This record gives sequence, C-alpha cells and structure tokens, in this order.
Amino acid sequence: MWRLRILEFIASGRRFLDSLVHPSVASDAFCGPRQRTFIAAHLAAGMLALFALPLHLALTGGMTLPQALGFAWLACHLPVAMYLSCTGRFETAHILSAALFSGFLGWMAFITGGMTSFALLWLAIVPVEAALSGSRRVIVAATLCAAAVIAVLLGLESLHIAAESFTFRWPAEQVRTVALLAGLVYAVQVALRVEWTGSTAAQLASVREERYRLVAENVSDAISLHTLRGDTVFITPSIRRLLDMGVHEALDDGLFQRVHVIDRPAFLTALNDVVTQKTTTSLEFRARRGASKPGESGQPQYVWLEMRCRPLGYQPVGIGDAAVVTVIRDISRRKAQAEEVERAREEAESASAAKTRFLANVSHELRTPLNAIIGFSDILRQFTPEMLPDERRAEYVDLIHDSGQHLLQVVNDILDMSKIETGNFELVCEPFVLERCMRECADMMGEQAKKRGVKLTLSVPDNLPEVAGDRRACKQILINLLSNAVKFTNAGGSLTMGAARNGKMVDLYVRDTGVGISQEDLPRIGTPFLQVDNGYDRNHEGTGLGLSVVKGLVALHGGDFFIESELNVGTCVTVRLPAHVAAHVAQAVTPIAAQGAAAGAEDAVVVPLAGEAPKRVRA
Repeated sequence: MWRLRILEFIASGRRFLDSLVHPSVASDAFCGPRQRTFIAAHLAAGMLALFALPLHLALTGGMTLPQALGFAWLACHLPVAMYLSCTGRFETAHILSAALFSGFLGWMAFITGGMTSFALLWLAIVPVEAALSGSRRVIVAATLCAAAVIAVLLGLESLHIAAESFTFRWPAEQVRTVALLAGLVYAVQVALRVEWTGSTAAQLASVREERYRLVAENVSDAISLHTLRGDTVFITPSIRRLLDMGVHEALDDGLFQRVHVIDRPAFLTALNDVVTQKTTTSLEFRARRGASKPGESGQPQYVWLEMRCRPLGYQPVGIGDAAVVTVIRDISRRKAQAEEVERAREEAESASAAKTRFLANVSHELRTPLNAIIGFSDILRQFTPEMLPDERRAEYVDLIHDSGQHLLQVVNDILDMSKIETGNFELVCEPFVLERCMRECADMMGEQAKKRGVKLTLSVPDNLPEVAGDRRACKQILINLLSNAVKFTNAGGSLTMGAARNGKMVDLYVRDTGVGISQEDLPRIGTPFLQVDNGYDRNHEGTGLGLSVVKGLVALHGGDFFIESELNVGTCVTVRLPAHVAAHVAQAVTPIAAQGAAAGAEDAVVVPLAGEAPKRVRA
C-alpha cells in the first residue's frame, strides 16, 4: 500500500512540475524536460530554505548574518524558478542563477579571507552549471560573473579593504560551515541536473534512434549514400524488398554491380552531376533482382528503379567519402502501366489507320457491284427483247444477281463486325450436329470452288460429337473460312474442310494450298478492317472483315482461333468450339465410320462431296 502511495505522490509531483513548464516548450521532447529539471532543482533549493529556517531557529534560538545570507541565497532560487515558469526564457534564468551564486560566493570569500578564501573554489561550479543550458551565451555570461567576483576581490585587496576592518565579525567556523553547506547543496543540485539532463538526452536519443530504425526497416523506398565512384557507403534495409539483397551485399560496389550494364554510365553520370552542379536529379535504371547463381539457367530478372539524388550538405562522421544521398524506389508497375498505355495508343492508332484504309478499300467493293447493277439494269431497261438476245439478257440478269449478292455480303460483314464490337451480337446456343452443318456449307461453296478450279474435300471423323453453339453463327464461320480459302487458292489447288475431337472441344479446320501468308503478317490476321494486300491494285476483292468476324464469333462461343501459314505453300485456319456430350446418348456407328475404326486410330474417314466415292487418308 505504501509503495502505491509513494508512486502516486511522485506522479502528482511530476504533474505539478509539468504544469510549471512554459507552454511554448511544453510539447518539445527535449526543451520541456530541461526546463522541468531546472525548475525542480531551484524549487527544491528554495523549499529547503523555507523548511530549514524554522527548524534552525528552534534549535539555535537565533541566526548570524552569514547564516541569514545562506538562507536568503537558497530562498532566492524560488523567484528564479517562477521567472522561468512565467516567461520561458531559459537562458536569462540561467544567467540569473549564475549571478546569484557568484555573488553569494564572492561575499563568503570576502568575509573569510578574500583571495585566500576557500570559498573561491566553488566559483568553478558556475560555468559548469551554465554548460547545462546548452548555450554559449550563458556560459560566457556565467564566466564573466565569476570573473567579476574575482575582480572585485582583487580590487578590495589592492585598496586594503578587508572584513576585519568592519565593526562586525563572525566566527570563522560558522562562516566556513555555511559556505561548505551552501556549496555542497549547490553542487548536489548541479549534479542532479546533470544526471537528469543526461538521462533525458539518452532516452530521447534512444527513442529517436528507434523511430529512425522503424522507418528505415518498414519504408518501401531505400535511402543510401554514395561516393562519386558509385560505391555505396550506407543503405537502409529496404534494399532487400527492392532487389532481394542484404545491406552488407549492397555496400561498396555491390549495388552498382546489380545495375544493368547499359544503365551504368547514366548511373555514374547522375552522381557526378549532383556533386559538380550542386543540384538534385532523378534517374531511372534497371537493376537485377536476386543473386545470380552459378549454373543457373534462364534470363535474370530486372526491375525498374527510380533514384532521386541530392548532394550531401555535410560530411557525417564514420561514413567515408560519401557525397550523394539518394532515395531509390521501385517503379516497375508504373513502367508496365506506361508501356500498356503506349501499346494501347499504338493499337488505337493502328485501328484508326486500318479503318481509314478500310473506308478507302470498301469504296471499291461497293462501287463495283453497284456500277454493274446500275449499268446492266439500264441496258435491260433501254433495249427491248427484240433488240437484245435472250442469252445476253440472261447473262446480264446473272451479273446483276451476283453483284447484288456480293454487295449484300459486304454489308452483312460490316454489320456483323459492328455488332460483335459493340456486344450486340446475340447467340442462340443449342446442341446441333456439326457434320450436317459442314456438309451444307461445302455444298454452298462447292460451285464457287468448281468455278475457280479448286478441289473441295470434306473430312469428318467417326467420333465427332455435337457442338454446343449457335448453328447460324457456326455456319457463318465455316462459310467465311471457305470463302477466304477459295479466294486465295489458285486453279488446280485443293481445299480441305475437316473436324476433330479435342477433349471437351471440337476443332474445325480449313486447309488450303493457296498463296499463304508471310510470318510477319500472321500476328495481324484477324484485326478488324485489316487486309494484308490493302493497296488499290490488290488482286483479291473483299473488305478484310471475313476472319475478323470469324474471330469475334469464336470468342463469343468461348472458343479459340489458330492460324498457320507459309508463303506459296498454303494456310490452315483452326477454330476450337465447345462440344456437347450427353452420357446417356449412344453414338451411332455408320458403315463408313466402322470402316474408319477398323483401319486404326491414325486413319480418318473423308466424306467427299455428292457424286464422289468415300476415301480414307492418313490424318
């Protein structure tokens, strides 16, 4: 219980002292405790005089002048403490305290022997106490006070003025006792203030160091000091997050060795410019993350870093010849975003240029059939049946029909591509037999392939499942692929449309022996409004939307689109669509399928167009 009361008493005393600290420094972590220590020491000296005076009078029954001066000197510490509490002028309070103590010691020395008095030895405490203020002005003022006391004593001695010349005399023993006790009290007060100030400074330094360590270990940026040669003198532990390396690994030339070889000249130039031009600068460079291990395969991982450099204003102790302080930050994400924005800008510009080319090319696609329709219809309108033979009239009607079909196909491609890009193309997905759809498309394109002298073959395996998708959209996919293949295959070439099961997917492919596509043009195939042969003198008609529509429809089905090609060899376009497999539905085996199964897994059954016999080819 008594320990608790003692702790409560100490806490209340501390709160009382805190209330006496001037508000201007109450929140300061160093000046506040320093003022509190000064006030506490002077309050203690003043309270000692107030409490000891009644006790002294009770025990001795009287008081001599030296004793009265001693009690008065101690009591004067109270107004000094109150002056500091009211004004907050720490240096002035220190000077007052030094002057008060110097005057007291000078009087004691005068009455106890002048320049030969032992009391003069206590003058050494005056500048020592002044040093606690941390101000050179206070130290100088305190030294001047002590010097003034000595000067006054020397002056009195030169004038042969001594205490014995006065009518009053005091016992030397009493004076010596009072001087010793006063000096001892003052020395104890100074010693306590030195200890309190030292402990406070050590505590503040520890707290500050802990804060700096907390910041250095948890901040994402790394702070470092470098020489002009690029050597690292100091670096924070954050370098491990940036480059996966320890602090000791980054020192000297460890960090510089991680910098990309191409960026090393810029790294050294930035450090040199900061020192020579006395300015701040920023540098973006690549650095290797993680240590390279002997025999490790693969490319090293590099990250983008930003280093902000500024000259070191002073030379700290113990860090060598450091000249530049830097802050290093990881900007890999920002670089990736900038590259993505640049890539998007290039794609937008490419799309804009492709649409511009498309508008130039589509004018030819629209004018040609329209001119044919208008021209031949004018001929039919102007010439009577007697003036125009029936075979010529029938030929003109066929040309008008073909031109209208071509014009309708162009418009349909544009509308379909527009719907796909805007997300308004609606699919009606349901299971359907893919073989029937493929045969219908082959029959539709068979006449066109025959006119160009291209042989069209249909290849269907025996285990082909139903496809879960929009039958009309799948039919359009196959027609577009066949139309492109027929268009770019010369007379005497061949064209194969087939399908194969691939797990839970079905691969549809159209392979031709046409002109092919160069490897540099393959990545651009399927881009809307893009034609590889996009000049005004191109050899093949079309808007360049056929494969774009195919790619968009396949994406709507959740499928994939692949293309392989080689110049003057041929092209194979593969479309992968989801299959619809019902476990309770038995697969019917046709006689042709049975023959294919008996021939082995590597054989596939080729179902030709109507009028041709079945053939078996090696898959």
